Amino acid sequence: MINRIKIGKRYVGEGEPVLMVAEVSCNHLQKKEYAIRLIEEAKNAGVDAVKFQTYTPDTMTIDAKNEHFMIKGSLWDGRTLYDLYREAYTPWEWFPELKDRTEQEGMIFISSPFDDTAVDFLEKLGTPAYKVASFEINHIPLLKKIARTKKPVIFSTGLATLDDIQLAIETIKNEGNEQIGVLKCTSAYPAPVSEMNLRTIDEIRKRFGVVVGLSDHSMGIAAPATAVAFGASIIEKHIILDRKMGGPDAAFSLEPTEFKQLVDAVREVEQALGKLSFELTEKAKEHRIFMRSIFVVKDIKKGEIITPENIKVIRPNKGMHPKYYEGILGKPAKKDIKRGTPLSKEMVNGE
Repeated sequence: MINRIKIGKRYVGEGEPVLMVAEVSCNHLQKKEYAIRLIEEAKNAGVDAVKFQTYTPDTMTIDAKNEHFMIKGSLWDGRTLYDLYREAYTPWEWFPELKDRTEQEGMIFISSPFDDTAVDFLEKLGTPAYKVASFEINHIPLLKKIARTKKPVIFSTGLATLDDIQLAIETIKNEGNEQIGVLKCTSAYPAPVSEMNLRTIDEIRKRFGVVVGLSDHSMGIAAPATAVAFGASIIEKHIILDRKMGGPDAAFSLEPTEFKQLVDAVREVEQALGKLSFELTEKAKEHRIFMRSIFVVKDIKKGEIITPENIKVIRPNKGMHPKYYEGILGKPAKKDIKRGTPLSKEMVNGE
């Protein structure tokens, strides 16, 4: 069975081009003109879809400063959750324009909702697919809400155990939705390449029968390009106008020229993977002439015994196949044969 999902008019999955997703997240720095420019730069980089996040600080958490709401052990140490989300969220009044602009540029608009109100809002906009962030994989009520839209549900596994992945898939399917994408993810910011474990991508595909991909937080393009070789059909990566601009996600985002390099690398990997085939290309067929075959390397008289001194396996491929070499040693020649002649069966007695 070929695993595919359909986002709008675009099929994604096995046998289809990799869907390249530019994650804007908070890299607009709450300036709409930056968000528009990021859409334009994504288009220039050859991106297929642009993703925004749909939440407010109040749909994520509460404004509290006790120890339970302080961030520890990450890029955002010392901040409260509310503080971070207040800085990072995308104003909802921008979304109609952002979606229109994305589609005008010929790309797909995708968003990550973080609560029921965001799903309702995005449904009114006509959002064609939903992404579920790694941190939301245990939000079963949200997964059910999204699944009921019958739109593709793509979720990241950055914080998920195998049981979490199984539960998420079952939850979505139990709502009658089979359009599922699972993105391998390492929730470190930035993520060390040594912790990517890209081999897991193919195992997810085999084990769960879903479309697979990578949501990447590493720096550079090696990991996402390699992920394609392991069967990734979706690559998601953060885009930023300039890392020097700063912002919560700047450290693990690619600038436009880097994103273009990533897209180009993925397309090259796709071409290199090709199809399962042992057929030779036309050029390879031409080059078979430079393989080896059996040649006469010393004049041989009729009736003379063929020995290692008068024949040799050399280039080009004009004589007998080398597999016959040992079998013809010690046999007499049927005719005079000049040095440099490709040996054939008709020249050897007993062949």
